[in-house]
Amino acid sequence: MMKKIKTELLYFMALLLILALMQHPDLLSSPLERINLMAEKGNFIHPFLWTSGVYLVVGLVRLIVKYALYLKNRKKN
Repeated sequence: MMKKIKTELLYFMALLLILALMQHPDLLSSPLERINLMAEKGNFIHPFLWTSGVYLVVGLVRLIVKYALYLKNRKKN
């Protein structure tokens, strides 16, 4: 169970990083400016909200694919 939690947490953090870099390409060139701007506006929670929404959609797709594969393998037996 702990291994599954660590794996899902790794997926979440990777998704957070990918989404942050897609929305704010200046993070690579000037990360401190972006962090200072975020601190001035006080919007620390919005990256986690966006990532949670995308993570839920990706998780739903993963469940659908897993169930479809289960049904496919069940019919073979």
